[in-house]
Amino acid sequence: MISVKHLTKTYKSKNKFDCVALDGISFDLPDSGMIFILGKSGSGKSTLLNMLGGLDNFDSGEICVDGANLSQFSQKDYYDYRGNYVGFVFQDYHLLDELTIEQNVALNLDISAISHDDKITLALQKVGMQKYATRYPQELSGGQKQRIATARAICKDPAVILCDEPTGNLDANTSKQILDLLKEISSDKLC
Repeated sequence: MISVKHLTKTYKSKNKFDCVALDGISFDLPDSGMIFILGKSGSGKSTLLNMLGGLDNFDSGEICVDGANLSQFSQKDYYDYRGNYVGFVFQDYHLLDELTIEQNVALNLDISAISHDDKITLALQKVGMQKYATRYPQELSGGQKQRIATARAICKDPAVILCDEPTGNLDANTSKQILDLLKEISSDKLC
């Protein structure tokens, strides 16, 4: 379970104005199911996801994952947490243009030290992109890139998948496919 207590994050700007992204929020998340975080653009949703995933620091408060406080993690703990416990689907894909689709998906497996076996093929099949394994990101549409980003997140079978607007660049049919896939996955993990 993920527990967030009194989490605060403020960004300092060059013109000395502070931007409060999160102001003392608290909540508990279950071990499985789909949770949606809704809010206006700029309200701190991406910031929150980045902190839950160990990608960004917070100013005060705490995030506990299965009883472990993220603020007490060493660099190695964060590396293991991001590599094994959390999968990410970013709103801007984070695909490396010089790598094939298959190699982009494999990056998560390299980090998590999980055997590659058929995990890449299975993840690509789940998002309907197996025939694109040897292509490069610049050869794909925005929707296809988002599906590859989803495959990369699910291939290592993480306990939690953090999705930042996973259907933002998809047509209605592909959006439904991705949401159905996340719903299926969420029966035994948190999405």
